[in-house]
Amino acid sequence: MNNPKRYTVTTALPYANGPIHIGHLAGVYVPADIYVRYLRRKGADVIMIGGSDEHGIPITIRARKEDTTPQKIVDRYHELIKETMMNLGISFDFYARTSSPVHHRNSAEFFLDLYNKGKFIEEISEQYYDPEAKEFLADRYIIGECPVCHNENAYGDQCENCGSSLSPNELINPHSALSGAKPILKTTKNWYLPLNEYEDFLKEWILEGHKNDWKSNVYGQVKSWIDDGLKPRAMTRDLNWGVKVPLPEAEGKVLYVWFDAPIGYISATQEWAEASGKDWKPYWQDENTKLVHFIGKDNIVFHCIIFPCMLKAHGDYILPDNVPANEFMNLENDKISTSRNWAVWAHEYLEEFPGQQDVLRYVLTANLPENKDNNFTWTDFQTKNNSELVGILGNFINRVMVLTEKYFDGVVPEKTIAFEELNQLKDFPKNIAHYLEKYEFRNALHEYMNLARLGNQFLQIQEPWKKQDQPEEVKGIMYAAVQIAAMLAQLSEPFLPFTAEKLCKMFDMKLKNWNELETSAEILPALHRFNKSELVFSKIEDKTIEAQIQKLQNTKTKNNMTNPNAEPQKSEITFEDFTKIDMRIGTILEAVKVENADKLLKMKVDTGIDVRTIVSGIAQSFATEELIGKQVTVLVNLAPRKIRGIESQGMLLLTDKEDGKLSFLVPEEKTANGSMIS
Repeated sequence: MNNPKRYTVTTALPYANGPIHIGHLAGVYVPADIYVRYLRRKGADVIMIGGSDEHGIPITIRARKEDTTPQKIVDRYHELIKETMMNLGISFDFYARTSSPVHHRNSAEFFLDLYNKGKFIEEISEQYYDPEAKEFLADRYIIGECPVCHNENAYGDQCENCGSSLSPNELINPHSALSGAKPILKTTKNWYLPLNEYEDFLKEWILEGHKNDWKSNVYGQVKSWIDDGLKPRAMTRDLNWGVKVPLPEAEGKVLYVWFDAPIGYISATQEWAEASGKDWKPYWQDENTKLVHFIGKDNIVFHCIIFPCMLKAHGDYILPDNVPANEFMNLENDKISTSRNWAVWAHEYLEEFPGQQDVLRYVLTANLPENKDNNFTWTDFQTKNNSELVGILGNFINRVMVLTEKYFDGVVPEKTIAFEELNQLKDFPKNIAHYLEKYEFRNALHEYMNLARLGNQFLQIQEPWKKQDQPEEVKGIMYAAVQIAAMLAQLSEPFLPFTAEKLCKMFDMKLKNWNELETSAEILPALHRFNKSELVFSKIEDKTIEAQIQKLQNTKTKNNMTNPNAEPQKSEITFEDFTKIDMRIGTILEAVKVENADKLLKMKVDTGIDVRTIVSGIAQSFATEELIGKQVTVLVNLAPRKIRGIESQGMLLLTDKEDGKLSFLVPEEKTANGSMIS
């Protein structure tokens, strides 16, 4: 759509079962925010709509894990996600939630509209059922052994160990996650949307109508689905959490989460309109409105096939003009995984890097997985901050501020020379706009940084600090440098909104309409006075990055542990260190409690090389009388240490039992005292 009257921009609804991470930000929210901020600067009538998806199996799974209710889960994470988005500058016009009464009413009415028009087909099928919990089981609630890698905790839809897609009947020894019972098949009725009946519509609308303007990864995935042949898909589920199916015979059923979730965009628009005194209908029902869905690649089928078929069946709504889905962002060459805690959580980043929201936005934008999966590493994060934000952008702004203050007391000098660089200035907003309107955010950011590179190169070539005997030339040089710096401030806002605010304060200027920037090279007039300069970006030190890398390493170590309750491995020792350890079999001869110490026992132990005193905190695991004559393993060459005034001349080797008690590490058969352990 070339000249839309307005824009409706939606962002994928994150499940409110946990916080958001950098994969969410790179896949959806940062590019959407850049796009919308640009449109606002163009003066467009645009709304950015988002919200939390508060229905579906992930919510109920989290609730069961934490022994709480789904409502408490969504209340907690909705607020965390909403606050995190706001603190990162994701500028929603309205951020809603699908548990709202407005949304439940809308979803039920949408379903009834399609039902009354005969758009659904009813099918009776066999689904897995827990006979003890008396509930139908979603695939995620069926657990068993993976037939591929033999992981014993594979789900009925996927094995997270090897990544295989599965169905419940493929699992070996499946059981219900609710009760542990073996699931049985039971008949149930649900309502299906016959997607196969919409194939001709989808072929004409997408495969012919959007062949040249949709991203290749989106178009290719949709084409693959259509070429394989679409099948009816159930729009209701046998669950107890979600929007209830508004039919008398549908007791115990809710709407399929991917039926109600996209309707959430419409519900959120209605709530926004009511709060702002606007009419919501033009944003969803006027053909002159451009509807754009920002999503990740795992949501392509829902936004490009299922939701459009729903809208087509209803008949009152516009279809999306574009669905610029991104691929996945990996972390340190490994797939981001919430279940493995392998992620950079956005709210933790905000806590650990205060005031550096734009650094994360910059690095993610520079690495956006626009056409293929990309990778985030902490070393690259540091390099891009120190070399690009500090070394290129921040360096140029600082030089302009310092030199203007030094030579002209912080006042913009007169234009005395016409430099070619000034003529080039208005090309940058045009070029950036060109990329943004094609959803090429990485190229747009690169073009923005080219302007900063141009500024540094200009100063380096002109060297005003060497021309103090040519005051008119210095004026011209600094006038041009100021205009470049001011243009950088103006153009930074979609990408780096917090930086833009800081720069506008320093330059004492307001953001201009983007169209003005494309026609005028002069941003700040002569005699305009700057405010006090601030540090725009600061270097990130090695120790800060090392701490983040270590944090991830700790996560990986924990993920690799076969016993998650085991203590982590201690620091490595060399083989030479190990050979110094002298462990011997000994026998306890005497054992008495240490006075005023509940845990300590004082023992005489025959180590075969001597009889020595050892103090150990084992009184709560053993009675003194049961220790007499017991063989133990003793670390005999441990330096003596005083405990409660008693010199302890060694250490006994013990291990924890599941009941919290201790047990001795000893040979199975009686062994001569002094025998070495090797």
